[in-house]
Amino acid sequence: MAGASGGLLAAQVTAGGGFGFLAAGLIAHLTEDPLPIGVGYLGWQLEKPTAKPEVVLSAALDNHVRAIWLAFGNNLKQWIKFIRNYDAEHKRVRKTTIFVQVSSVEEALVASDEWNVDVLVAQGNESGGHGCGSAPPLFTLVSSIIAALPKDGPPLLAAGGLVNGSQVASLLVLGAAGAVLGTRFLMTPESLYSDAQKEALVAAKSDMTVRTMAFDRARGTLDWPAGVDGRGLYNNTVKDMDGGIDINTVKEKFEQGVRDGDPDRMLVWSGMGVGLVSEVKSAKEVVQELQDDILQRLKAASELAR
Repeated sequence: MAGASGGLLAAQVTAGGGFGFLAAGLIAHLTEDPLPIGVGYLGWQLEKPTAKPEVVLSAALDNHVRAIWLAFGNNLKQWIKFIRNYDAEHKRVRKTTIFVQVSSVEEALVASDEWNVDVLVAQGNESGGHGCGSAPPLFTLVSSIIAALPKDGPPLLAAGGLVNGSQVASLLVLGAAGAVLGTRFLMTPESLYSDAQKEALVAAKSDMTVRTMAFDRARGTLDWPAGVDGRGLYNNTVKDMDGGIDINTVKEKFEQGVRDGDPDRMLVWSGMGVGLVSEVKSAKEVVQELQDDILQRLKAASELAR
């Protein structure tokens, strides 16, 4: 969750019993003790000609983070190799866990069989923020990947539109090893989202999200790999872009909306489950609520088999 997940949110998720990630660039050189969090990197940013990938990856590895998450790149294998070599050269007893995000069976098999990643994250079409526009719905994607993976393959986590424990429990029954939630944690005090963005999410219904490149065009962030777009709350920025309004006019109104905290113009990434959330809660409370709900639903499901 670039621009939303900083150190406080990641730490509080982990403290609550989950495992928190923060965006690359938000970690400083702080400690030699292992940090029980992960850091996420966009592959295409590491691959830019002006990038210094070894430096930015080492910023996390030097801090002994537990995991690195890689997504949206044309050469993720290169960065996986760098992380493995770093661990070997530094004689790390606890190797860095490598998460790789996938949106198809083919991508999952490459990551599993060729790259030997530690964890796969299946991102369904319902997911908020950036993702593959042609990705199947989450249940279809997870079912297909599970059917294709070897029995000794890496654990598979499910991501996309999830906001409560009932949804997570259904995916665990399906065969996923766990789940990833993003939108739900945007609505926490620890999130870096502004109050206006959080208020827009709390007020939103699940039919108010849309996959679009409108916000990337308004911000000038157009280096994403082919086929990638973003899901966010539909507003006048999207409406104007789709309606053919002059791009400079749209950009000006978007930038003014950001300054004013105007939900009808600013960017608010959101998954499709947003309508199931009606309040801001602390990250720890959210994790506990998820755990309680998951256990309750799994217990109910087990009783059906009696």
